[in-house]
Amino acid sequence: MGIMKGIVIQFRRGRHTQEEKHFILDLGAKNRKDAERLVGKEVSWKSSSGKIIKGKVSSAHGNKGLVRAIFEKGLPGQSIGTEIEMKEATK
Repeated sequence: MGIMKGIVIQFRRGRHTQEEKHFILDLGAKNRKDAERLVGKEVSWKSSSGKIIKGKVSSAHGNKGLVRAIFEKGLPGQSIGTEIEMKEATK
């Protein structure tokens, strides 16, 4: 069970709305096919104070290897551009 690093790209959003628990992540996949293999994996973001917020990859986003993840609580705006960790989902 390895741990991969990724980056928080942005909130999942539309023109007039912003989903507070949904985020777009770059976990290093090259295309949509690779990104679809990551669905179901657990991700966690660690704040500078040491607090950990967990989430789960829900689907691929676009054709360039980005994924959508849903977190148990919303991440703060400061999380955009910071590092995130992904590990295998526990069943």
